Amino acid sequence: MVFPKPPSESDLFLHSNFASRYARDSLPRFSMPENSMPKEAAYQNIHDELQLDANPKLNLASFVTTSMEEECNKLIMESINKNYVDMDEYPVTTDLHNRCVNMIARLFHAEIGENESAIGAGTVGSSEAIMLAGLAFKKKWQNKRMAEGKPYDKPNMVTGANVQVCWEKFARYFEVELREVKVSEGYYVMDPAKAVELVDENTICVAAILGSTYNGEFEDVKLLNDLLLEKNKQTGWDTPIHVDAASGGFIAPFLYPELEWDFRLPLVKSINVSGHKYGLVYAGIGWVIWRTKEDLPEDLVFHINYLGADQPTFTLNFSKGSSQIIAQYYQLIRLGHEGYRSIMEDCRENAMVLKESLEKTGCFNILSKDNGVPVVAFSLKDRSYYNEFKISEMLRRHGWIVPAYPMPPAAQHINVLRVVIRAEFSRTLAERLVFDIKNVLHELEKLHPKNTAKVNNNNIKEETAMIDNGVKKTALDAHREIIAQESNKRQKIMAA
Repeated sequence: MVFPKPPSESDLFLHSNFASRYARDSLPRFSMPENSMPKEAAYQNIHDELQLDANPKLNLASFVTTSMEEECNKLIMESINKNYVDMDEYPVTTDLHNRCVNMIARLFHAEIGENESAIGAGTVGSSEAIMLAGLAFKKKWQNKRMAEGKPYDKPNMVTGANVQVCWEKFARYFEVELREVKVSEGYYVMDPAKAVELVDENTICVAAILGSTYNGEFEDVKLLNDLLLEKNKQTGWDTPIHVDAASGGFIAPFLYPELEWDFRLPLVKSINVSGHKYGLVYAGIGWVIWRTKEDLPEDLVFHINYLGADQPTFTLNFSKGSSQIIAQYYQLIRLGHEGYRSIMEDCRENAMVLKESLEKTGCFNILSKDNGVPVVAFSLKDRSYYNEFKISEMLRRHGWIVPAYPMPPAAQHINVLRVVIRAEFSRTLAERLVFDIKNVLHELEKLHPKNTAKVNNNNIKEETAMIDNGVKKTALDAHREIIAQESNKRQKIMAA
């Protein structure tokens, strides 16, 4: 057992981490320390350093839920020490997992009888869910090819170039050729007709995205299904569809119930969804659901006798916390259809408020759609003097994290700013964000007046000038002055 170093008399007298040697010494960084430290000192030092992280609620780059009700937080802490894989020891947790699978499958219109159970699994997130779904497609395709005496060593899958990086990971990790449909300016999602053209006898599936990472747009799964049905009929193939509904799976059923994208379409064989996005649970929990038992090859399911009972499992990892599964069940029964619908409607309305306010500035083009994930993606109309990356950088001074990034290949000359509207993003925050964006635009206009000539013919260096109290200042000087003014404001607020 390790015993802490005896505290000094002053430590014992003051009982304060701030007056102890632990406030003067640096925390270990790369090597474990020889001696122990008091739990209060360890906590305080780590707590203080974590204050330098961004505020999760103002991180508008992320789709991940950052706030849950206190009752759910209690359930999470009460189950934080349960290992989900110990199914025989924690049968109620296992039952809650299965209830979630069945509720989500029925939400996606899976063909399940009243006394039947859905086929699915909880995962760490949609990345693991996609790996599992992809493996099921690959194995089923290989089994069929082997039975027919045909080569089975060159599988491929078709996606849009706008897919999340986890699809590229799957293709590389499990040796599947990834055929990407390029996007184009003004059309930033997969074209179903072009996707079907890329399909051949070695295609294990076509992946459609219900909520593009880039602009929140839903891909047309219904059209893809119809075109692929026709090609399958002509060729004799049975190429299926997987729907990556990581972002849109908990949105479409409540905002667009008539939209056909799920198991109502015959070629959709599996769907993944992120519980930690619009499923309204902390990271990380995802779900993968299969249409029928036949769509998940039995030889991928492991049956293990661990700690006293047979446990069927199909996951990429073994141990996993139970908390997020329990939190998902809490949200499903706590909110129900009514609650989820109300929250998603609020998100959509706040997205529309932000979109309309940005349009009124006259500075931005809106690249997101009104129907889809509540995301507002926008780009500058004029990038002559500053770009989206500069706006993103300056918004950080106000506490906001608004990412800037280029569109996928073939449209990568277009830069985008994107704001994800989550459940915890209120109307007040939306209005405040607009106010701060306008302030940033005003500051940039002061730094880069549009009527100022560019210096030198080669456009190597741009410089603007402004006159203040008769002193000529460069743009850099002005920028430094603004930063100093902002710092003074913050110091006055802190001192108040």
